[in-house]
Amino acid sequence: MKNASILLIYTGGTIGMKTDPRTGALVPFDFNDIYDEFPYLRKLNVDIEVITLKPIDSSNVTPELWVKLARMLRDNYRAFDGFVILHGTDTMSYTASALSFMLGNLGKPVVFTGSQIPIGVLRTDGRENLITAIEIAAAKRDGAAAVPEVCLYFQNRLFRANRTTKHSAEQLNAFRSDNYPPLAEVGVSIHYNTPFIRRPERPAQTLEIATTLDTGVLILKIFPGLTESAFRAMLSIGGIRGIVLETYGAGNAPTDEWFIRAVAEAIGRGVVVMNVTQCPGGSVSMDLYETGLRLQEIGVVSGRDITTEAAVTKLMVVLGGRPSPEELSVRLKSSLRGEISD
Repeated sequence: MKNASILLIYTGGTIGMKTDPRTGALVPFDFNDIYDEFPYLRKLNVDIEVITLKPIDSSNVTPELWVKLARMLRDNYRAFDGFVILHGTDTMSYTASALSFMLGNLGKPVVFTGSQIPIGVLRTDGRENLITAIEIAAAKRDGAAAVPEVCLYFQNRLFRANRTTKHSAEQLNAFRSDNYPPLAEVGVSIHYNTPFIRRPERPAQTLEIATTLDTGVLILKIFPGLTESAFRAMLSIGGIRGIVLETYGAGNAPTDEWFIRAVAEAIGRGVVVMNVTQCPGGSVSMDLYETGLRLQEIGVVSGRDITTEAAVTKLMVVLGGRPSPEELSVRLKSSLRGEISD
Protein backbone atom coordinates (compact mmCIF):
# COMPACT_ATOMS: atom_id res chain seq x y z
CA MET A 1 0.00 0.00 0.00
CA LYS A 2 1.28 3.45 -0.90
CA ASN A 3 2.59 5.54 1.98
CA ALA A 4 0.66 8.66 2.95
CA SER A 5 2.44 11.87 1.95
CA ILE A 6 2.73 14.70 4.45
CA LEU A 7 4.07 18.22 3.97
CA LEU A 8 5.64 19.55 7.17
CA ILE A 9 5.93 23.35 7.34
CA TYR A 10 8.08 24.89 10.06
CA THR A 11 7.38 28.56 10.81
CA GLY A 12 9.31 28.94 14.07
CA GLY A 13 8.61 28.52 17.74
CA THR A 14 9.98 26.62 20.71
CA ILE A 15 9.54 23.24 19.04
CA GLY A 16 12.28 24.04 16.53
CA MET A 17 15.17 24.25 18.98
CA LYS A 18 17.67 21.71 20.27
CA THR A 19 20.68 21.74 22.58
CA ASP A 20 24.11 22.06 20.98
CA PRO A 21 26.15 19.22 22.57
CA ARG A 22 29.32 21.31 22.37
CA THR A 23 28.09 24.50 24.01
CA GLY A 24 24.85 23.53 25.75
CA ALA A 25 23.10 26.45 24.04
CA LEU A 26 19.82 26.16 22.17
CA VAL A 27 20.26 26.17 18.39
CA PRO A 28 17.77 25.71 15.53
CA PHE A 29 16.65 22.16 14.78
CA ASP A 30 16.90 21.09 11.12
CA PHE A 31 13.61 19.38 10.26
CA ASN A 32 15.10 18.22 6.95
CA ASP A 33 16.95 15.64 9.06
CA ILE A 34 13.72 14.51 10.72
CA TYR A 35 14.18 10.81 9.92
CA ASP A 36 17.73 10.87 11.31
CA GLU A 37 16.61 12.56 14.49
CA PHE A 38 13.47 10.40 14.90
CA PRO A 39 14.07 7.12 13.05
CA TYR A 40 10.91 5.59 14.51
CA LEU A 41 8.91 7.91 12.24
CA ARG A 42 9.62 5.37 9.50
CA LYS A 43 7.29 2.96 11.29
CA LEU A 44 4.36 5.25 10.47
CA ASN A 45 4.74 4.43 6.76
CA VAL A 46 4.53 8.12 5.94
CA ASP A 47 6.58 10.06 3.39
CA ILE A 48 7.45 13.48 4.81
CA GLU A 49 8.67 16.51 2.92
CA VAL A 50 9.76 19.61 4.79
CA ILE A 51 9.53 23.32 4.05
CA THR A 52 11.37 25.50 6.53
CA LEU A 53 10.40 29.16 6.53
CA LYS A 54 12.60 31.81 8.07
CA PRO A 55 11.83 31.12 11.75
CA ILE A 56 10.04 33.88 13.62
CA ASP A 57 8.90 34.20 17.20
CA SER A 58 5.15 33.75 17.17
CA SER A 59 4.78 37.10 18.96
CA ASN A 60 5.85 38.65 15.64
CA VAL A 61 3.31 36.78 13.51
CA THR A 62 1.28 38.97 11.15
CA PRO A 63 -1.48 38.26 8.61
CA GLU A 64 1.23 38.22 5.93
CA LEU A 65 2.33 34.84 7.29
CA TRP A 66 -1.25 33.56 7.12
CA VAL A 67 -1.46 34.52 3.44
CA LYS A 68 1.90 32.89 2.76
CA LEU A 69 0.77 29.66 4.42
CA ALA A 70 -2.55 29.67 2.56
CA ARG A 71 -0.77 30.02 -0.78
CA MET A 72 1.70 27.30 0.16
CA LEU A 73 -1.12 24.93 1.04
CA ARG A 74 -2.94 25.73 -2.20
CA ASP A 75 0.16 25.19 -4.32
CA ASN A 76 0.93 21.84 -2.68
CA TYR A 77 -2.64 20.67 -2.11
CA ARG A 78 -2.81 17.96 -4.77
CA ALA A 79 0.62 16.53 -4.02
CA PHE A 80 0.04 15.63 -0.36
CA ASP A 81 -2.48 13.74 1.74
CA GLY A 82 -2.13 16.01 4.75
CA PHE A 83 -0.23 18.94 6.22
CA VAL A 84 1.44 19.65 9.56
CA ILE A 85 2.33 23.23 10.51
CA LEU A 86 4.78 23.82 13.34
CA HIS A 87 4.16 27.15 15.03
CA GLY A 88 4.97 29.01 18.22
CA THR A 89 2.29 28.60 20.88
CA ASP A 90 1.63 32.25 21.75
CA THR A 91 -0.31 33.06 18.57
CA MET A 92 -0.99 29.56 17.27
CA SER A 93 -4.74 29.85 17.89
CA TYR A 94 -4.86 33.07 15.87
CA THR A 95 -2.97 31.61 12.89
CA ALA A 96 -4.86 28.32 12.96
CA SER A 97 -8.22 30.10 13.26
CA ALA A 98 -7.32 32.42 10.39
CA LEU A 99 -6.37 29.49 8.14
CA SER A 100 -9.67 27.77 8.92
CA PHE A 101 -11.53 30.74 7.42
CA MET A 102 -9.07 31.32 4.56
CA LEU A 103 -9.20 27.77 3.17
CA GLY A 104 -12.25 26.80 1.14
CA ASN A 105 -13.24 23.30 -0.05
CA LEU A 106 -10.74 21.82 2.39
CA GLY A 107 -10.88 18.03 2.32
CA LYS A 108 -7.51 17.21 3.87
CA PRO A 109 -6.07 17.63 7.38
CA VAL A 110 -4.12 20.75 8.28
CA VAL A 111 -2.74 20.06 11.75
CA PHE A 112 -1.04 22.78 13.81
CA THR A 113 1.23 21.82 16.67
CA GLY A 114 4.21 23.06 18.66
CA SER A 115 5.66 22.57 22.10
CA GLN A 116 6.30 24.19 25.45
CA ILE A 117 9.80 22.65 25.69
CA PRO A 118 12.30 22.64 22.78
CA ILE A 119 12.27 19.44 20.77
CA GLY A 120 15.98 18.88 21.33
CA VAL A 121 15.64 18.86 25.13
CA LEU A 122 15.39 15.42 26.74
CA ARG A 123 12.06 16.08 28.50
CA THR A 124 10.41 17.76 25.52
CA ASP A 125 6.71 17.55 24.79
CA GLY A 126 7.51 18.41 21.19
CA ARG A 127 8.49 14.88 20.17
CA GLU A 128 5.11 13.34 20.97
CA ASN A 129 3.21 16.36 19.62
CA LEU A 130 5.08 16.17 16.32
CA ILE A 131 4.79 12.41 15.82
CA THR A 132 1.09 12.27 16.69
CA ALA A 133 0.28 15.32 14.55
CA ILE A 134 1.91 13.57 11.58
CA GLU A 135 0.01 10.36 12.30
CA ILE A 136 -3.29 12.25 12.48
CA ALA A 137 -2.55 14.17 9.27
CA ALA A 138 -1.93 10.84 7.51
CA ALA A 139 -4.89 8.96 8.98
CA LYS A 140 -7.65 7.66 6.72
CA ARG A 141 -11.15 6.41 7.50
CA ASP A 142 -13.00 4.53 4.75
CA GLY A 143 -10.56 5.87 2.19
CA ALA A 144 -10.97 9.52 3.19
CA ALA A 145 -9.06 11.79 5.55
CA ALA A 146 -9.96 11.07 9.17
CA VAL A 147 -10.00 14.78 10.09
CA PRO A 148 -10.44 16.94 6.96
CA GLU A 149 -10.29 20.31 8.69
CA VAL A 150 -7.88 22.80 10.22
CA CYS A 151 -7.11 21.55 13.71
CA LEU A 152 -4.65 21.95 16.55
CA TYR A 153 -2.97 19.04 18.33
CA PHE A 154 -1.40 19.48 21.75
CA GLN A 155 -0.78 17.16 24.70
CA ASN A 156 -2.98 14.20 23.78
CA ARG A 157 -5.91 16.18 22.37
CA LEU A 158 -6.87 17.27 18.89
CA PHE A 159 -9.11 20.35 18.73
CA ARG A 160 -10.90 22.24 16.01
CA ALA A 161 -8.49 25.11 15.44
CA ASN A 162 -11.01 27.94 15.58
CA ARG A 163 -12.31 26.73 18.95
CA THR A 164 -8.97 26.95 20.74
CA THR A 165 -7.35 29.38 23.14
CA LYS A 166 -3.97 29.18 24.81
CA HIS A 167 -4.71 29.09 28.53
CA SER A 168 -1.31 28.40 30.13
CA ALA A 169 2.22 29.64 29.63
CA GLU A 170 3.68 26.77 31.70
CA GLN A 171 1.50 23.66 31.58
CA LEU A 172 2.10 21.13 28.84
CA ASN A 173 -1.63 21.02 28.06
CA ALA A 174 -1.40 24.65 27.01
CA PHE A 175 -4.57 24.79 24.89
CA ARG A 176 -8.24 24.43 25.64
CA SER A 177 -11.44 24.22 23.65
CA ASP A 178 -14.01 25.16 26.28
CA ASN A 179 -17.04 25.25 24.01
CA TYR A 180 -16.43 22.26 21.73
CA PRO A 181 -15.35 18.65 22.37
CA PRO A 182 -11.95 17.35 21.24
CA LEU A 183 -11.92 15.94 17.71
CA ALA A 184 -9.64 13.18 18.94
CA GLU A 185 -8.13 11.98 22.22
CA VAL A 186 -4.83 10.15 22.32
CA GLY A 187 -3.86 7.40 24.71
CA VAL A 188 -2.66 3.93 23.81
CA SER A 189 -4.55 4.49 20.58
CA ILE A 190 -6.08 7.51 18.85
CA HIS A 191 -9.83 7.75 19.43
CA TYR A 192 -11.55 9.96 16.86
CA ASN A 193 -14.68 11.76 18.03
CA THR A 194 -16.29 11.20 14.63
CA PRO A 195 -19.69 12.92 15.17
CA PHE A 196 -17.92 16.21 15.92
CA ILE A 197 -15.58 16.22 12.90
CA ARG A 198 -16.65 18.41 9.97
CA ARG A 199 -16.77 16.94 6.48
CA PRO A 200 -16.46 19.02 3.31
CA GLU A 201 -19.77 19.75 1.62
CA ARG A 202 -18.21 19.43 -1.80
CA PRO A 203 -14.78 17.78 -1.83
CA ALA A 204 -12.59 19.24 -4.55
CA GLN A 205 -9.13 18.69 -5.96
CA THR A 206 -8.48 22.43 -5.90
CA LEU A 207 -8.18 24.41 -2.69
CA GLU A 208 -9.80 27.83 -2.73
CA ILE A 209 -8.10 30.46 -0.62
CA ALA A 210 -8.92 33.95 0.61
CA THR A 211 -5.85 36.18 0.58
CA THR A 212 -7.35 39.65 1.05
CA LEU A 213 -7.64 40.32 4.75
CA ASP A 214 -8.82 43.53 6.37
CA THR A 215 -6.65 44.29 9.38
CA GLY A 216 -8.82 47.22 10.48
CA VAL A 217 -10.02 45.15 13.43
CA LEU A 218 -9.78 46.05 17.11
CA ILE A 219 -10.31 44.08 20.33
CA LEU A 220 -11.96 46.25 22.95
CA LYS A 221 -12.33 44.77 26.42
CA ILE A 222 -14.69 46.53 28.79
CA PHE A 223 -13.88 46.82 32.48
CA PRO A 224 -15.17 48.67 35.55
CA GLY A 225 -13.86 52.21 35.39
CA LEU A 226 -13.72 52.47 31.61
CA THR A 227 -14.20 56.16 30.87
CA GLU A 228 -16.25 57.69 28.10
CA SER A 229 -13.26 59.59 26.72
CA ALA A 230 -11.07 56.48 26.50
CA PHE A 231 -13.88 54.40 25.01
CA ARG A 232 -14.73 57.00 22.38
CA ALA A 233 -11.07 57.45 21.52
CA MET A 234 -10.72 53.74 20.76
CA LEU A 235 -13.93 53.62 18.76
CA SER A 236 -12.83 56.57 16.65
CA ILE A 237 -9.43 55.21 15.58
CA GLY A 238 -9.06 55.78 11.84
CA GLY A 239 -9.43 52.79 9.54
CA ILE A 240 -11.29 50.59 12.01
CA ARG A 241 -13.97 48.49 10.28
CA GLY A 242 -14.59 45.81 12.89
CA ILE A 243 -14.55 45.67 16.68
CA VAL A 244 -14.55 42.59 18.88
CA LEU A 245 -16.25 43.85 22.03
CA GLU A 246 -15.34 41.64 24.98
CA THR A 247 -18.22 41.95 27.43
CA TYR A 248 -19.08 40.41 30.78
CA GLY A 249 -20.69 37.02 31.25
CA ALA A 250 -23.49 36.31 28.77
CA GLY A 251 -22.77 39.47 26.77
CA ASN A 252 -23.52 42.17 29.33
CA ALA A 253 -22.15 45.71 29.15
CA PRO A 254 -22.77 49.05 30.87
CA THR A 255 -26.22 50.57 30.29
CA ASP A 256 -24.96 54.15 30.64
CA GLU A 257 -26.38 56.27 27.85
CA TRP A 258 -22.93 57.47 26.79
CA PHE A 259 -21.78 53.86 26.30
CA ILE A 260 -24.80 52.83 24.22
CA ARG A 261 -24.64 56.07 22.24
CA ALA A 262 -20.93 55.67 21.48
CA VAL A 263 -21.41 52.11 20.19
CA ALA A 264 -24.46 53.15 18.13
CA GLU A 265 -22.50 56.01 16.56
CA ALA A 266 -19.67 53.65 15.59
CA ILE A 267 -22.16 51.25 13.99
CA GLY A 268 -23.75 54.22 12.21
CA ARG A 269 -20.34 54.96 10.67
CA GLY A 270 -20.24 51.44 9.23
CA VAL A 271 -18.13 49.78 11.92
CA VAL A 272 -19.13 46.17 12.66
CA VAL A 273 -19.28 45.41 16.41
CA MET A 274 -19.26 41.77 17.50
CA ASN A 275 -20.11 40.89 21.10
CA VAL A 276 -18.04 38.09 22.66
CA THR A 277 -17.78 37.00 26.27
CA GLN A 278 -14.69 37.54 28.41
CA CYS A 279 -15.34 34.17 30.06
CA PRO A 280 -13.18 31.22 28.91
CA GLY A 281 -16.31 29.15 28.34
CA GLY A 282 -19.96 29.83 27.69
CA SER A 283 -21.85 31.92 25.21
CA VAL A 284 -23.16 35.41 24.57
CA SER A 285 -26.96 35.46 24.89
CA MET A 286 -28.16 38.97 24.21
CA ASP A 287 -31.80 38.13 24.95
CA LEU A 288 -31.23 37.36 28.64
CA TYR A 289 -30.61 40.75 30.22
CA GLU A 290 -31.48 44.37 29.51
CA THR A 291 -27.85 45.24 28.82
CA GLY A 292 -27.61 42.66 26.06
CA LEU A 293 -30.96 43.69 24.60
CA ARG A 294 -29.82 47.31 24.34
CA LEU A 295 -26.75 46.25 22.38
CA GLN A 296 -28.84 44.05 20.14
CA GLU A 297 -31.27 46.89 19.43
CA ILE A 298 -28.50 49.16 18.14
CA GLY A 299 -27.08 46.53 15.80
CA VAL A 300 -24.34 44.74 17.74
CA VAL A 301 -23.76 41.24 16.34
CA SER A 302 -23.84 38.36 18.81
CA GLY A 303 -20.67 36.26 18.64
CA ARG A 304 -22.45 33.51 20.59
CA ASP A 305 -19.77 31.05 21.78
CA ILE A 306 -16.98 32.13 19.42
CA THR A 307 -13.47 32.65 20.83
CA THR A 308 -11.82 36.04 20.63
CA GLU A 309 -9.15 34.57 18.34
CA ALA A 310 -11.77 33.23 15.94
CA ALA A 311 -13.81 36.44 16.10
CA VAL A 312 -10.80 38.59 15.16
CA THR A 313 -9.68 36.39 12.28
CA LYS A 314 -13.22 35.81 11.00
CA LEU A 315 -13.78 39.56 10.85
CA MET A 316 -10.50 40.04 8.97
CA VAL A 317 -11.38 37.42 6.38
CA VAL A 318 -15.04 38.34 5.94
CA LEU A 319 -14.40 42.09 5.81
CA GLY A 320 -11.53 41.46 3.38
CA GLY A 321 -14.03 40.10 0.88
CA ARG A 322 -15.85 43.46 0.81
CA PRO A 323 -19.32 41.93 1.14
CA SER A 324 -22.55 43.88 0.91
CA PRO A 325 -24.08 44.85 4.29
CA GLU A 326 -26.66 42.08 3.92
CA GLU A 327 -24.07 39.44 3.06
CA LEU A 328 -21.79 40.67 5.86
CA SER A 329 -24.55 40.23 8.42
CA VAL A 330 -25.36 36.72 7.21
CA ARG A 331 -21.75 35.57 7.19
CA LEU A 332 -20.94 36.91 10.64
CA LYS A 333 -24.03 35.31 12.15
CA SER A 334 -23.43 31.99 10.39
CA SER A 335 -21.04 29.22 11.36
CA LEU A 336 -18.63 29.23 8.43
CA ARG A 337 -16.13 26.63 9.68
CA GLY A 338 -17.75 25.29 12.84
CA GLU A 339 -16.53 28.24 14.89
CA ILE A 340 -19.87 28.76 16.62
CA SER A 341 -22.45 26.28 17.84
CA ASP A 342 -25.71 25.86 15.98
